[in-house]
Amino acid sequence: MSDIRLKRLAKVLVNYSTKVKAGDWVHISANWQAISLVKEVVTCVLKEGGNPSVSLESSDLNELFMAQAGEAQLRWMPPLDMHMIKNANVWIIIEAPENTRAMSNIDPSRQQVRNQTYEKWMETYMKRSSVGELRWVMTNYPCQSFAQEAEMSLSDYENFVYQATFADQVDPIQFWLGIHDEQDRLVSWLANKKKISISSPQAKLVLSITGRKFINSDGDQNMPSGEIFTSPVEDSVNGWVSFTYPAIYMGTVVEGVRLEFEHGRVVNAYAEKNEPFLLKMLDTDQGSRFLGELGIGTNYGISRFTKNILYDEKIGGTFHLALGNAFGEAGGKNESSIHWDLITDATQETEMHADGELFYKDGKFVL
Repeated sequence: MSDIRLKRLAKVLVNYSTKVKAGDWVHISANWQAISLVKEVVTCVLKEGGNPSVSLESSDLNELFMAQAGEAQLRWMPPLDMHMIKNANVWIIIEAPENTRAMSNIDPSRQQVRNQTYEKWMETYMKRSSVGELRWVMTNYPCQSFAQEAEMSLSDYENFVYQATFADQVDPIQFWLGIHDEQDRLVSWLANKKKISISSPQAKLVLSITGRKFINSDGDQNMPSGEIFTSPVEDSVNGWVSFTYPAIYMGTVVEGVRLEFEHGRVVNAYAEKNEPFLLKMLDTDQGSRFLGELGIGTNYGISRFTKNILYDEKIGGTFHLALGNAFGEAGGKNESSIHWDLITDATQETEMHADGELFYKDGKFVL
């Protein structure tokens, strides 16, 4: 008998996050370990009259490909990938890797080539997503590898996941509608502001959001969610920031990251651990040294760092910056084949001002 919380999570993904309707092509990409949740999602899609397709993946297979593929093979993209991203109405991604560190020993230059191979794919995905042609959501299935990363037992991690997604509630969709309303108030206040400054022991940053808008991330693309975010004006970012949490990208953990910006561009970058990987990713393409995102975490139900960006960037009392690709729906113009979120604590001696007016202090909005 399946866990009732799994059924509720599937319903949230289909009926709230992506709003599946009759006739929609709904593609579900999932790790094979998440088959229990995939079955519940397919059931919900069929109930709504959608047309489901499923691709099951493996982090071990991905690692095998990245380790053994030749140059030409790294530069080849399966035509099915492009066909899906061009034509599907809904894309539901369910992650549950066998090994979260499967890519740790892959040469960063090979990952760089693979990123470049998917540039057109990424461009199509971002464009269709920004205009609402592609409705998508990403979630995690609670598995042993995620639990181990979080230093929790599997049962404790399951409770953590279902609490963060409100699947432990009888009607989780009502809870997400409440999150939407509260964050809408914040986004409305920030509308038409021009300059944001951040001052804390971890950051001294000034950036422009002229002509940009904050997006209410209320569970429609990430589940769980709980953040508001925007894409800064590309050449406007000046100052420095240090990230208190490990920055994890493609299975590689980079710790003690500090970035310095001039006219929007990262001009100096340091890391206490895996600095060569950081520098390699910064040189991926012309857009990878510019910011694609400023986000502020609002989910105070996520109370601990679990080494999983889907949860960690939403932690209430943090903010994050993403190197690389910007969000068209926020007005962002930076293009890159990477989008790497880096997170820092904002609960101590932190102030954020918009056009000189204090709106955030020590981990909380003060509007």
